[in-house]
Amino acid sequence: MIVCPQSMEHPRGSRCQRLQGQVAKASGGGGEAERPQLLFAKALASRGRPEAVAQQMGCHPRYLDSFLRTQHYLLHLDGPLPFDCRHYIAIMAAARHRCRYLVNLHARQFLRAGGDAQWLRGLDSVPPKLRNLGEINKVLAHRPWLVTKQHIEKLLKISERSWSLAELVHAVVLLAHCHALASFVFGCGCEPEEGPGGRATPKPLSPGARCFCEAAGGNGCGQELLRLGRKRSLDSCMELDPLRERIQRIHLETEGREETRPPQQEREEDLSGEVAGAANLACYVQDPDFGYQDFARRDEEQTQVFRVQDYSWEDHGFSLVNRLYADIGHLLDEKFRVVAGLQSSALAKRQGCEPSVFKRGIWNYIHCMFGIRYDDYDYAEVNHLLERMLKVYIKTVTCYPEKTNLEMFDRFWKQFKHSEKVHVNLLILEARMQAELLYALQAITQYMVS
Repeated sequence: MIVCPQSMEHPRGSRCQRLQGQVAKASGGGGEAERPQLLFAKALASRGRPEAVAQQMGCHPRYLDSFLRTQHYLLHLDGPLPFDCRHYIAIMAAARHRCRYLVNLHARQFLRAGGDAQWLRGLDSVPPKLRNLGEINKVLAHRPWLVTKQHIEKLLKISERSWSLAELVHAVVLLAHCHALASFVFGCGCEPEEGPGGRATPKPLSPGARCFCEAAGGNGCGQELLRLGRKRSLDSCMELDPLRERIQRIHLETEGREETRPPQQEREEDLSGEVAGAANLACYVQDPDFGYQDFARRDEEQTQVFRVQDYSWEDHGFSLVNRLYADIGHLLDEKFRVVAGLQSSALAKRQGCEPSVFKRGIWNYIHCMFGIRYDDYDYAEVNHLLERMLKVYIKTVTCYPEKTNLEMFDRFWKQFKHSEKVHVNLLILEARMQAELLYALQAITQYMVS
């Protein structure tokens, strides 16, 4: 359940404040009079801070502060994983969604951290221990409900190639962080275009993996809400003819460009540390055809609806991750709470509801796409609160971020302010990240008690 903002007296609040001071001190921050987000922006500047992402998140400074502290802790402070491996794991995660922006960013930081440049040739050039993360990376990115304790056991028990439990938790948090951040990058149009032909947009999805609910057969996210026992299903996305036609036209044009484009030659890194070899994102991806599939189409004999009442972030995930990777639980928990507390009165007013009700509708809709159910929530509210076009946008950014483009961000949702659009994308980022963490941490818990 999305958590309402609380006062600074929350028992985890003081811990987060202390961590903020520790990170600022380690980053060489200035005096106490400086704003926290400025301290962390300065600290990350020398490491290739994600400028475009920070600019978008800057619409909500309190969230930017929390995000930067969490990311800095994950990538640059003491933890179970070596620094170069952290950035390589981030590359693997971003490549699952073909996010060139994040891949290039972390490739540069990987080299600055002393990483072996040969690893940037692809997964065939990395140690087996890192390569073995490929399976859980792809499952978490696209169908996290398939993560099982067998995935965890396999990684922890492969002789000299095995991971420690602390290392694996660090890696899982990094994977979830970068998958979700890729959604934000594409959702807010941070992914840069490539040359005069524009950014290489992936080809259309295969008929078995369409991202617009495939209403022809009554399937998709609307069908899943029906499966949860509610009387009303979500509206058919097939009614959005203008949106579908525009995206299909973009896909066809891109496909034509890709057929005539000459093969891209692998290039070496130059002395400045800019990584041209990272342009070939396919070299970091195992099983590239594996993608999101509507949860409603799962194998019901093997996968059940995830009940938050049985395993939640607040009661289970927080304590586990914080125990195995010191303090990261506090930072993640604060980030979830900050995004829940962001002001969105204007956005919710247009929908005729309270801000908390609107945000919970978005949060639960996203979790529903990944098979996570709240027994105390009436899913008919999603249909009432979220307009059809908004639902299409949310599902695309959440499940198929590489299908999103700047035109969708700029030209749709005309009634929303820029900061409101960013706010919705922040909700997508955090809801998606928490969904992946819930499945991964539940699998780790099951492994530990088995």
